[in-house]
Amino acid sequence: MPHHPVDVHVGSRVRLRRTLLGISQEKLGRELGLTFQQIQKYEKGANRIGSSRLYEISQILDAPPAFFFDDMPQENASSFSTLQEEETAFEHQHLSKRETLELVRAYYKIPDEDVRKRVFDLIKAVGAQNIDLDDL
Repeated sequence: MPHHPVDVHVGSRVRLRRTLLGISQEKLGRELGLTFQQIQKYEKGANRIGSSRLYEISQILDAPPAFFFDDMPQENASSFSTLQEEETAFEHQHLSKRETLELVRAYYKIPDEDVRKRVFDLIKAVGAQNIDLDDL
């Protein structure tokens, strides 16, 4: 039986936040009194995360519960979408790369909010237009 798209999305957001903070599945599991295998099942959407457990996870990962539902397309709340599953797989592939995590961590280490915003805008522009950095 396919996993419900909401469970898959929430699980992927748990994984995203956990990896951005550099917390292992084992450590998160210990904090929750669970095994790392249970955390894996949550992150894949194989097991649904109950509201009290999601609240505990939000406390440990220092994110509001709503964070785990951010960026969820409305159609996923009520239907299974092959396209969404492909997009989720694409996100997992890139978000789990060491390069991505290092980039995000370095970005948040920039103390000046204005500089951070300009770096963000530059990266978006380069990605959107394939700008050759030699031309800058």
